Amino acid sequence: MSYKKSGRFDKRKPDETRPMEMSIGVLPNCQGSSRVKVGDTIVIAGVYGPKKARPKHEEEKDRLLIKCYYDLVSFSVTDRARPGPSRRSTELGLVIKNALERSIFVEKYPRSMIEIFMEIVQADAGSRCAAIIAASLALADAGIEMRGLMPAVACGKIDDLICVDLTKAEEDVHEGGGATDIPIAYLPSHDEITLLQLDGKISKEDLIEAIKMGTVACKKIHNQMKETIAGKYEKGEMKK
Repeated sequence: MSYKKSGRFDKRKPDETRPMEMSIGVLPNCQGSSRVKVGDTIVIAGVYGPKKARPKHEEEKDRLLIKCYYDLVSFSVTDRARPGPSRRSTELGLVIKNALERSIFVEKYPRSMIEIFMEIVQADAGSRCAAIIAASLALADAGIEMRGLMPAVACGKIDDLICVDLTKAEEDVHEGGGATDIPIAYLPSHDEITLLQLDGKISKEDLIEAIKMGTVACKKIHNQMKETIAGKYEKGEMKK
């Protein structure tokens, strides 16, 4: 695949995300669920709870205990992923939990817990950000009291071009020589960034520009998330 400097494989503009599809209430056996497709990355999320905290010694007497499980299923990538939890999946589960926690009124659920399962069934970059979107929608579908929905997007720098929502092909062609990955989660209701990571090298000025671009993209994603929730309300299907 050829690459033109200061251009993108799929001809998107630098500030343009891949096409996104979102739906909620996709799993029958949990309190809330969602399916999110970002380009060729697909995530299904399920929320169980609130329920009694288990194991008992992890219970928080004045707040909600949140557990997040991130899983890249074996067939989701070209090179078969090893089944079961890995060090990376455990780390990403914690990263996502820390990002989402700010959006939840944890004090409303003392001595309780929720479990959030995120299955990456197809991966083409940006999977942790897609998982955050899916988890936030699933929490809303479950009726969890929240400060607001949480969009997320990964920004990056390809050669001299700052872009949002890189594909795997864009990442791979620059591996070791130029691609920079900056996952961002944003809480629009409080104008607050709850996740900011950096993999690669970038100047302070370019990082600030990437964050600004990512925040704008998150606001657009947020609108689509709200429309997804509103569509379920219109059908009278949201959990009471």
